[in-house]
Amino acid sequence: LGVGELPDAAKYYDTGSNTLGNMATALGGLSLPNFERLGLGNIGEFKGINKVPNCQASFGKMNEVSAGKDTITGHWEMMGVQLSQAFPTYPDGFPPEIIDAFKKDAGVGGTLGNKTASGTGILDELGEEHLRTGWPIVYTSADSVFQIAAHIDLFPLPKLYEMCEAARRLLTGKHNMGRVIARPFSGEPGGFARTFDRRDYSCAPPHDTVLDIAKASGLPVVGIGKIGDIFAGRGLTEDNHTKGNADGLRRTLEAMKRINEGIIFTNLVDFDMLYGHRNDAAGYYGALREFDGFLPRLLAAARDEDILIFTGDHGCDPTTPSTEHSREYTPLLVYGKALKGGVDLGTRGAFSDLGATVAEAFGLAASAGKSFLKEIS
Repeated sequence: LGVGELPDAAKYYDTGSNTLGNMATALGGLSLPNFERLGLGNIGEFKGINKVPNCQASFGKMNEVSAGKDTITGHWEMMGVQLSQAFPTYPDGFPPEIIDAFKKDAGVGGTLGNKTASGTGILDELGEEHLRTGWPIVYTSADSVFQIAAHIDLFPLPKLYEMCEAARRLLTGKHNMGRVIARPFSGEPGGFARTFDRRDYSCAPPHDTVLDIAKASGLPVVGIGKIGDIFAGRGLTEDNHTKGNADGLRRTLEAMKRINEGIIFTNLVDFDMLYGHRNDAAGYYGALREFDGFLPRLLAAARDEDILIFTGDHGCDPTTPSTEHSREYTPLLVYGKALKGGVDLGTRGAFSDLGATVAEAFGLAASAGKSFLKEIS
């Protein structure tokens, strides 16, 4: 979720992007009363979301300093890893050296696709040929991703995951892509649908993150959603994959009730996967409404000393022609029963300010970022 273009948005072809603002305008206004009470409307101008003088949370927005606008880059920067060089992308498809090596290592006779495509569109285009040939569909996007789509009847999940692991092993050096993604699907021609068994195989962070530091100190670190995939399994004591936003929210609430001290890090994947990437503004809004409706349960479950932070890892404006992520500021809402509300945290210099704040709360040192804990205590 983004709240307005970054100063360098033009470099990423994202001039004019504003995920929340443009969506609000396109839909004639948004109603998110619980997030409004926290202070979401205080971050910018979003039709229908009012500014609240005495809001419950502190508020601001975060600037991304790392190169890129993908999932890994955003999450890593939050946890103290700032990238000066973006991961490689392949807008014209992967070169023969990659495809030939993949076919050999994955044990397949050929591949289909090898181009930039939308995840649902390429199933409509090549799904039937995939069933006929038995060849996996390989494609990419504007992000640094090597995506493998395969029908679960032809490639059971263990086989698909094995192919992804083979691709991850060969994508090194100059081809060190951010993620290899398993995209299993089911159904018949004309009715193909992706399943919730997606897996992301990320490259490892170049140095310890706040998660690694917290785990090493003996704290529980719980990942919910694709957090474990994003950090290549590092820095977590518990990894919970989910089947959509509702499942992610339920698991977050359950973890809050049983974890007395530590970090719970949740990624709600539906926002961009189901709606942002498909330019479905109404669907996106519906998912935000679902989150807003669940929010009181999270706030009620928070203990007196807990800190709840709401943000995004990038934008994904569903109102622009692009179906890709957008280079935007992300929202920042920080709530705690023992913390000040209504503090304007301004524009943070980096996503890493979030990780630095989390680290300071536990008496740990972060490698990057400026904590805002004292501003809200």
